Amino acid sequence: MLLGRTTAFIRIAIIAAALFAAGCESMPVQEMSDARQAIMAARAAGAEEHAAEVLLEAEESLQSAEKYLSSRNYGVARREAIEAKTKAIDALRVSEASKESKD
Repeated sequence: MLLGRTTAFIRIAIIAAALFAAGCESMPVQEMSDARQAIMAARAAGAEEHAAEVLLEAEESLQSAEKYLSSRNYGVARREAIEAKTKAIDALRVSEASKESKD
């Protein structure tokens, strides 16, 4: 009888810990905002013309982040948003370098 109660308590504790850990992941609000702003900056710098492929990859990563965000998979959404920002910054740098080489 005591063994059954102990086992049930352990199961409940494990389930509670798993639910708590899953609930600790916060929305990647800042990362999503950073990615959107980086993409806008890249566009403003002419990345659609000078780094279209890299800009497209950034936009696709942002769309993926939005999909994961809507399904509350915040960890993956955060990683995708960071990837989108990184790619957008790459597109911005390529665009700026292309403009400088023409000057």
